[in-house]
Amino acid sequence: MILLISILLAVFVLPPEWAIPAVLIGAALELCEALLFMRYSRRGRVRVGAETMLGQRARVETACLPDGQVWLAGERWAARCAAGAPVGATVVVRAREDLTLIVEPED
Repeated sequence: MILLISILLAVFVLPPEWAIPAVLIGAALELCEALLFMRYSRRGRVRVGAETMLGQRARVETACLPDGQVWLAGERWAARCAAGAPVGATVVVRAREDLTLIVEPED
């Protein structure tokens, strides 16, 4: 967009001696902008998949004695807690077996 604006300025507004420098400056700014956007878009890896739940905190919805349900990231999940956890307790996800989360009470 910067390059286009500099070309239009060079053709319609600027005196002839400023046309080429204006286009070159516009091209340089356009290149810097493109490099900046590319660097910004690659700054971090996106975390996806079931592994992202490991270590997250969840709230117990149905008592886990040892099987129950927890609320995690806006979804209800089946959970198993060997130590047991009452309704409303906060637990930490330690593993996943199929669609069941293995949780432990938060320390």
